[in-house]
Amino acid sequence: MSSGLKFTRRFIESSIDCLRDPFIVVFEGVYYAYGTGWVYYKNTTGDLASGWEGPVMCVEVPEDAETNFWAPEVHRYNGRFYMFSTYLSKKTGHRGCFIAEADTPEGPFRMISGGHLTPKEWDCIDGTLYIDKEGKPWMVFVHEWTSMPDHVGTMAAARLSDDLTHFISEPKELFRADAPKWAKAGVTDGCFLYRTSDGRLLMTWSNFDAYGYCVAIAESDSGEIDGKWLQHDELLYSKGEDRPYDGGHGMLFRALDGKMYFSMHSPNGAVGDRHEKPVFYETEEE
Repeated sequence: MSSGLKFTRRFIESSIDCLRDPFIVVFEGVYYAYGTGWVYYKNTTGDLASGWEGPVMCVEVPEDAETNFWAPEVHRYNGRFYMFSTYLSKKTGHRGCFIAEADTPEGPFRMISGGHLTPKEWDCIDGTLYIDKEGKPWMVFVHEWTSMPDHVGTMAAARLSDDLTHFISEPKELFRADAPKWAKAGVTDGCFLYRTSDGRLLMTWSNFDAYGYCVAIAESDSGEIDGKWLQHDELLYSKGEDRPYDGGHGMLFRALDGKMYFSMHSPNGAVGDRHEKPVFYETEEE
């Protein structure tokens, strides 16, 4: 099975010194890079490498939020901006995914989900928005290994209400972290959905291979979220001779020049004086 996506030779390293889980939004000629800490960096230069200004805190912190303000994603939906993100709840003692809303990509984002949407007894992180072929919204998210008896995480999905305030279906398991033969950990991080020009539904996600944090591709055999998810043998990103650092938790976006880029943080932990920073790989469909 072909991977469906491949990196070209074009690689851009951002001037942002330290930001995990970078999610890029392009709106009215401006780049926004959101990341862990519920912050964003803004870039009006048109240059993905330099000109980033920030960080700016952009979320009204929920009353029961304690810590773990992880991996914010911002999606434009029905003309408004919605943030999907994670926090650790003081009430439940678990991490979970919530949704916040704002008028502009700069926020402030205010929670509309009344707390975690994901099951209160689970540890859940990295929620993302998926719109199916009928135009219906879903949340795809990580059921984290930390709340699994065998310490193997899964990827899960549930249908959202049209106003994105609550689930209207029970979560469905899509696949386990140990599904691919290369997997060396029980991690299912950083899910992001992408439909190819020929209709294939792909998911990029992160786990660990023999060389560190990496980016994998899974594909639905039906072209929809409730299909059987097959793991591609070829990784989209893994540390190697021409890639001195590991990296992952990525997403795809269209730059102002019309080209598609994969955004991720690399390395996954500080290496000497280098921190986790956003990097961008030009990406094409295969």
